[in-house]
Amino acid sequence: MEIYLDNSATTKVTEGVRDKLMQALYEDYGNPSSMHRLGVKAEQYMKEAAAILASSLKVEPKEIIFTSGGTEANNLALIGTALANKRRGNHIITTRIEHPSVHQTLVHLEELGFDISFAPVDASGKLIKEKLFELVREDTLMVSMMYVNNEIGAVQDITELATELKNMKKDLILHVDAVQAFGKYRIYPKRIGIDLLSISGHKIHGPKGIGALYVSDKVRINPVVFGGGHQKGMRSGTENVPGIAGLGQAVDELYRDFDAKIERMYLLKQKFLREINQLEDITINGIPMGCAPDFAMEQLKQTAPHIMSISFQGVRSEVFLHALEDKGIYVSSGSACSSHHPTPSMTLTAIGMDKNLMDSTLRFSMSGMTTEDEIDFTIEQIKELLPTLRRYTRKR
Repeated sequence: MEIYLDNSATTKVTEGVRDKLMQALYEDYGNPSSMHRLGVKAEQYMKEAAAILASSLKVEPKEIIFTSGGTEANNLALIGTALANKRRGNHIITTRIEHPSVHQTLVHLEELGFDISFAPVDASGKLIKEKLFELVREDTLMVSMMYVNNEIGAVQDITELATELKNMKKDLILHVDAVQAFGKYRIYPKRIGIDLLSISGHKIHGPKGIGALYVSDKVRINPVVFGGGHQKGMRSGTENVPGIAGLGQAVDELYRDFDAKIERMYLLKQKFLREINQLEDITINGIPMGCAPDFAMEQLKQTAPHIMSISFQGVRSEVFLHALEDKGIYVSSGSACSSHHPTPSMTLTAIGMDKNLMDSTLRFSMSGMTTEDEIDFTIEQIKELLPTLRRYTRKR
């Protein structure tokens, strides 16, 4: 049995996405800039995908820019907007738990003279709202925050935060990294007040190497990739048509039976956490205070449906990860984008985790393909392996 519980790192493509990719790769392989029939067909894939994505967000297709993934979308949103609007202000606010593609981009902008402020979070990973609002000032240009944290599944109250921020400063630009949220929530940027929204294909059963950025038609943004002026000059380079077609197919499938899929994931998460919480010396991260031990659904739904972060005291995460892998269970020791770097997790540091637990934390992440049998088997293997691994650690 192979059980894949690392869906926050990447997801398996669906059969429909696979078929769409193959069709665009082998049959309709033209360059969308070409004027002949194959070129027109390739361009049609792009138009269809933009229409599907725009429909899911309730925005206009012209407000969609295709990128190579969430990282490029975040880079374009931050650098492109900051440079295009620097006369309006040079102050940018973000949080202590952002993805490296946001944090490192803001470090770069700081080197260019922008002033970056970091809003703190509480022990569950939720933004401390009053601390965020205190940071807003006259020269604040933009706020960038993630909707769902990729390591612990904390969910921000984006609608409430957006409303208050825009009330404080009407011309403030709001960027939301929705890479882990898109496909788990219905997100309508214009209604909420989001000006820029980043998504990634391979987090939603689409292909790797493709993503998109929603840019409100009211926002000025400069390109960061230059060349032949593709995508109306906003992102030069021959478009990844198979990836774009696959992304469109994934989004089209994403919201079919949406409520049932999300509810099932929450039920699986509830079962998993209830069982794991019975074990000794474990810490469940990213949940509201008072949620355990029953994990009532009302409280559990304040977290993302698919991400579960557990610290197993006395066992190194790498050791536990490979022990589970030997049983056919694939999990992560943290964010796949930072797991190869020895520096402490920014998210786990921001929530105040004890340093001794940071190296004992595993992330289990589901998708709509995850089954109850897979969760049951994983629980069973954790219960069997944990005592043995702890005894081995103590002997050493």
